[in-house]
Formats: sequence, C-alpha cells, structure tokens
Amino acid sequence: MSVTEPATRTTLRAEERSLSGWGRTARSRARVLRPRAVDDVVAFLASEARPGRGVIARGAGRSYGDAAQNAGGDVLDMTGLDAIVSIDAGRGAVTAQAGATIARLMAELAAHGLTLPVVPGTRHVTLAGAIASDIHGKNHHRDGALARHVLAISLCTPAGGLTELSPRADPDLFYATLGGMGLTGVVVEATLAVEPLASPWVAADVDRTDGLEQTLELMAEGERHRYSVAWLDMLAEGPKMGRAVLSRADPLPSGAVSSRPRERTGGSSDPRAMSRAPVLHVPRGFPAVLLRPGGMRAFNALRWRASPSRERGRAVALAPYLFPLDALGEWNRLYGHAGLIQYQLAIPSGREAELLRCFELMRRHRLPVYLAVFKRFGPAFGGPMSFPIDGWTLAVDLPAGAPGLRAALDELDELVAGAGGRVYLTKDARLKRDVLAAMYPRLDEFHALRARVDPEGVLRSDLALRLGLCEPAA
Repeated sequence: MSVTEPATRTTLRAEERSLSGWGRTARSRARVLRPRAVDDVVAFLASEARPGRGVIARGAGRSYGDAAQNAGGDVLDMTGLDAIVSIDAGRGAVTAQAGATIARLMAELAAHGLTLPVVPGTRHVTLAGAIASDIHGKNHHRDGALARHVLAISLCTPAGGLTELSPRADPDLFYATLGGMGLTGVVVEATLAVEPLASPWVAADVDRTDGLEQTLELMAEGERHRYSVAWLDMLAEGPKMGRAVLSRADPLPSGAVSSRPRERTGGSSDPRAMSRAPVLHVPRGFPAVLLRPGGMRAFNALRWRASPSRERGRAVALAPYLFPLDALGEWNRLYGHAGLIQYQLAIPSGREAELLRCFELMRRHRLPVYLAVFKRFGPAFGGPMSFPIDGWTLAVDLPAGAPGLRAALDELDELVAGAGGRVYLTKDARLKRDVLAAMYPRLDEFHALRARVDPEGVLRSDLALRLGLCEPAA
C-alpha cells in the first residue's frame, strides 16, 4: 500500500561523474545526487525523475558490472541514508536504511550477541544493494538467499510513492524487488531477520583434491555443514585442472576457543572489527603486467600445496572465513586499467554433464581464470529475477582485456542457458539480451510488475538498457 502523498520538488545537489562497477569496465557518465532523507527520494521520483533521463539507485558500487550506472541520466547515491534504525533482539530483527553496509550491520549486531543469517562474499555492500541482488553466501544449501530472511521493505516507486512491502503485503512486488536490480523502485529501508551469534569462530574441515573429477565427487556428497565453499585451480594443466581446496565449516559455540590460535585465525576474531578498513590497499595505477597466467599458475600451485590434504576442526575467525578478499583493500586494481570480469553461472542439479562441458569450454579456450569459487546451491526461492537455483554455481575472475574473452563467454552463455542455467546479473557486464529469457523464464512476470510500479519507464540502468529489462514484455 502507498503511505505517502507526492512530495514537492527536491533541492538535491547534483554532480556529473564517471561511474563503473567493481570490475572497472563499461564506464559511463551520469548526474549523481545524494539524498540525505527518505523525503528526498520521494520528492525526486515524484517531481524530477523523467523517462528521457531515467534514474537508478546506487549503493557502495560493489556490483561488478553496470547495474548501478545510468549513462546520460540520473543516479541516486544512497550511501547517505545509512542509519541503523533499531535492533530488536526479542523479535530477532534489525531495521536499517538503504545505505547501511553489511559490515556495519554485523558490527552493531555483534554488540547485541546477534548476527545476519546470510551474507555475501564481501561485507562492503549496502543493505539495499544486497536486496537488489538477492545475495547468497557459503550457506545457501542450508539457509537460502537473502529473500528468505527479509521481513519488510520500504520501497519508493514512481507510480505509488513510498510503499511498505512484506511477504504478506504485496508479496509479488516484494519478491520481485529481491533480485530485481533496483528496477522495481528505490529501497529506502528494510527489516531483516537476525539470529544469535554463537561465537566469532567457525570450525572448518579442509580437504584437498587432485582434479576436477575428485572435486565434483566430494562436493556431490550430502552436506551436513552450514558453510561450504571450494577454491578451484583452473590454470592447472591436464588432469590437475579443477583441483581444489574444499572448506566446510560450522559455527563454534561460545567459549570453545579460549585463546587466539596464532596461525589459524587468518585475522581478527572480534566481530566488531567488521567495519574497520583493511590495513593493506592496492595502489592506484597498479601495473596489470604483474598479473599474468604464468605467475598466477605458479601462485595457484603454491596455494594448493600449502593447504593440508585433510584437516578437521580447524578454528578460523568468522570474518576472514566469510570475507577472505576483504583483507586487501581495492583488490580490483590488481587487474589494471582494463579491469576484470567476474562471470558467475548456475547449473541445475541433474545437468552435471553440461557443467563438465562448461569446464571443458574454459579449458579449451585457455581462459585466464585467476580466481574460481565453486559452491552448491539449495532450492530456488523468491522472485522472478532471483539467481540461485538448486544445483551448482561457479564464479570466475578474468582480466577483461584477455584476447578472445568475449567470444568465449558468449559461447559459455549459450551452453549455460541450454542447460537450464543462468548467470548472475549482479556480476554481469556483457550478457546479450537474446539469452536472458532462456535463463530467467519468469521474465514476463517481472515486466508486468514493472509496468504497474513504473509505467513510464523511469527506472533504468545501463544493465537494464543492455538487456531490455526496462522495456515492456514482447
């Protein structure tokens, strides 16, 4: 239901800026405005947002591609709305504004003995960005994606003003917003379910595999741990390609670790440190020449050999386990001026033959996969644009300037779509619209909902224009 009347004209200051995603590709220029209050957003959508320019909300800029850009139009920088409104331990809920980061939420919740049930691979995304992406973590097989844990959303739409959504109040729009890439409205506030924080530690079981076949066999076993993730060596040659270090973990109970295990922590065990900035940063102008397949192949081999072949109950601090890359600030600069593409696919259970063909395609094209993370997904849940499906997911980091990369990924798109799989739009910077409907078969539902809340097509982004997401259904 709509709870506000149209507001008067806003007086937000505007700045022309060049924007990109975390991958630092596909830059475009837009007029950026920074709301300081919810009324600013309501007023802007009511009086200044125009179909010719369009508008999209932007958080911390951590989506890899062009989802939070709007060439020649307007972008609402929501990081100024970052208040944590309330923490209700009795109800098991936290309410916060759009720009509050996962890091800050986790730090504040830890002081109350609480934590979030689902987090992405970085703590530096905003709450609204997490909702727009329907983020998932290392525990999707058990706890699902964020959509299972959102209790309410305050959404500002061009047609309806400020609207309160929940799984009971306009559930279709509620779930379409989760994974909707900001195209159903501007999230200004949300309430999430929280859970007790057992301790700032997990106990990890580590297994090392010798090749892809062994990796798949081990990961196909029934999963009893809460967290599970595998690092894959995609640059190893021959039968070693796809060798992995598989880590599966469960929270340790309070008091289980009495002192800090020196070499096992990998970082601070104090969850209040979640919001601290990294100590090390990659400098501007980092030369991409230092990141080459030969050097990365040697690094991967060293990393694989340094991992135990089998270890049980290793105590690891929660933050470095959940967010390993956050230890290095601005790590995307490692890829140089051309940037990186992260390609994340999902393949349904029962289509393992096609999954193997995806690996073979990457091997055949000799794609320079510098980082590969492999996980299992549990059952699909949520709206038409939610990414996770019951099966397998692989995320790979690739230098954007690699020869033949775009053509190889186009071929991979066709293979993934033909298998009933999909790519994650939050990571995407180059998908073509002709395969989108095959990957997201509920696309017509999404278009119908957009027609209701944004009939003039005010909400748009570079990603939406590229994929036809802000156009009426055919």
